[in-house]
Amino acid sequence: MAVRMRVLLLTGFFIILFSSVFSQSIEELKKKKQEAENQIKYTSKLLNDVQKIQKSSLSKVQLLNKQIEQRNSIITTISGEIDIYQQLIENNTLAIRLIKIDLTNLKKEYADLIRLAYRNRHAYDQVLFLLSAENVNQAYRRYLYMKHYTVYRQNQAEVIETIQAVLDEKMKKLEEQKLIKLQLVNDTKKEAVQLSQEKIQKKAELQKLQKEQQSLRKKLEQQQKTEQQLEREIERIIAEEAKKSAKPGTKGLSLTPEQKLVGDNFAQNKGRLPWPVERGVITEHFGINQHAVLINVQTRNNGINITTEKGAKARAVFNGEVTRVFGITGGNTAVIIRHGKYLTVYSNLREVTVKMGDKVKTKQEIGTVFTDTDDSNKTILKFQVWLENQKLNPEQWIGR
Repeated sequence: MAVRMRVLLLTGFFIILFSSVFSQSIEELKKKKQEAENQIKYTSKLLNDVQKIQKSSLSKVQLLNKQIEQRNSIITTISGEIDIYQQLIENNTLAIRLIKIDLTNLKKEYADLIRLAYRNRHAYDQVLFLLSAENVNQAYRRYLYMKHYTVYRQNQAEVIETIQAVLDEKMKKLEEQKLIKLQLVNDTKKEAVQLSQEKIQKKAELQKLQKEQQSLRKKLEQQQKTEQQLEREIERIIAEEAKKSAKPGTKGLSLTPEQKLVGDNFAQNKGRLPWPVERGVITEHFGINQHAVLINVQTRNNGINITTEKGAKARAVFNGEVTRVFGITGGNTAVIIRHGKYLTVYSNLREVTVKMGDKVKTKQEIGTVFTDTDDSNKTILKFQVWLENQKLNPEQWIGR
């Protein structure tokens, strides 16, 4: 019995350990799912704003792409939860089977003890058992045996009661887990229906826009010219700054101790910087992107495009100094902030509240993002991060 109890306790330990690990994973998945759901709600709001204008647009397609991406993320997360609950169900089923086996054996042993105790229930039998000993030592050992036997019988009953309670709890937990899994499966089906509808909507928008390819190509050309102008301006500013601060025998930007400290702190906060707008969704990523409508056409983005809501404020992602405020043909106003050897660029602003030389703090508002009322009310902040003349992926720097 002692061996069996150790096996039972060891089994229970591992089941509790795995349940704890699974619980942590479930909480992480729930958090991820909640974040995706919040993003979908916000993206839906932006889509509703865009759809007030009946005309199809690239912005609509980009937002639908984002919503489809977020919906797929939810489905993947729910599938992960289902897998975990399936493992929990299997573990609990195994635990219940082991506990039932042990409980059956314990009850059988206890029944044998009760039958034996019943046969020797009279005080006369116990006295006779003691008197029939060959000597005093044997009589004493028989007395201890009788005493331990009574305690053992009582403990056996308590063990059975405890294990029965564990079994009841496990069975209750198993039923709860089965219900949760069933709910998750139903949630997956609902999300799949939503995903299908979003894909149909995207397809319809794409079909409408196929008729406007010439217009889209013109817009793309203008966008590329704007990007090139902004890139040339940034490179010119970097060259000027390097020339002004250059020391003999050094290349690149030479920094004061204060500027170096700011730059070091900026680098240490990689992946934790706040977003350059309070709320938004990334609708175009860094680097090479496939055009959302034009087939076999790719675009190059030196930063990211963040679609946000009308009236949204652009804000500095870190402490720094405003290096330039300038206008771009077709790209409205841009602000460049220096953080040591790092630069952050905020373009497509309609109003700016800072000027060259201003010291800014993290999350300080620097301007209002432009809303294009002629193009589906789209409000897009273009955001870039540079290390001297090297373009960096902003998604690796801002927090998730």
